[in-house]
Amino acid sequence: PFRSLFLNGVKCIIAPLIFASIVCGISSAGSVSSLGRTGLRAIVWFEIATTAALAIGLFFVNVLRPGDGLSIGHEMSEQISKAAETKMSFGGFIEHLLPTNFAEAIVKGDVLQVVLFSVIFGLAVLLAGEKGKPVLRFCEGLNEVMFKFTSIVMAMAPIGVGAAMAGAVAEHGVKVLLPMAKLVGSLYLALFVFLMLVMVPALLYARVKVGAFLRELRPTILLAFATTSSESAYPGALQSLEKMGVSKRISSFVLPLGYSFNLDGSTLYLAVAAIFIAQAAHVELTLGTQLTMMLTLMLTTKGVAAVPRASLVVLSGTLTAFGLPLEGIALIIGVDEFMDMARTAVNLFGNCVATTVVSKWEGEALSPEFQHTA
Repeated sequence: PFRSLFLNGVKCIIAPLIFASIVCGISSAGSVSSLGRTGLRAIVWFEIATTAALAIGLFFVNVLRPGDGLSIGHEMSEQISKAAETKMSFGGFIEHLLPTNFAEAIVKGDVLQVVLFSVIFGLAVLLAGEKGKPVLRFCEGLNEVMFKFTSIVMAMAPIGVGAAMAGAVAEHGVKVLLPMAKLVGSLYLALFVFLMLVMVPALLYARVKVGAFLRELRPTILLAFATTSSESAYPGALQSLEKMGVSKRISSFVLPLGYSFNLDGSTLYLAVAAIFIAQAAHVELTLGTQLTMMLTLMLTTKGVAAVPRASLVVLSGTLTAFGLPLEGIALIIGVDEFMDMARTAVNLFGNCVATTVVSKWEGEALSPEFQHTA
């Protein structure tokens, strides 16, 4: 109950905070042309990182073949059936981008819809000029209030995080990892290689002091890891980036945008999980089919909510689209908690790196404490 109470407190923060921070971030851009340039640069980096994550995941799952020696059962749990019912086609994804009712998007916690609505609303405020200033002042006040609200909720973090960790071990036990150790190990190894080959070089390219960057983000990364919700660490990450010297214009726009379009850890996990299930079902996918699957994931993962278990919905849709047994999800549900911890932490870290890269492309420098000057 303490874990749920803490996460509920965090989730009720997210929609108003994302809305206020995006509107303030867009309005502080000063002009639509400046904003469009920042958004384009962010999307370019998101696609670079996502493609790298898919490629690394595909490589490791084919080399290590964690699904060999396993067999898919024929029982389908209620959770899997529910996931199958909620799978989304590409057309459905496009239709889903904007909510029919913004309040409904907030209630459902649909991050993608909240982000897109907030972007359009922020553009409207920017275009309204002087008449939009009262709305902007309201959003600035809301932004500040939500940060104070966050501080109150985060006072429960030690209890919530402790309960989350204890609950995961008590529910699943250490033994549950044994039959799936190869899958979990493959994912952790692939995520580590992704960090070393993509994220660290990106930080070096942006002339960021990696050690100082990690020390500043360590509490928020650990929070995301323990709660399996990168949303829980969003307020702390936003504050840390601004402390590092990333302008509010960039951090308040790129970071929330990344929560819908740049979930590197989840993308890599889905590549590994989909091929793993094919291996467990003794289905050999050709390279062409695997590449097509990766392109599909590149699109569908753009709508993955940054909340626990959202990736299972996308995975079920991908399995169905490629004729793979949906029962395969039953193989990984038992250890998904442990894999979710790692991929969620990478999601958060990847978005913080993306924000610093875009900041460099925008010609901005970080504080001397966090950036090499020569």
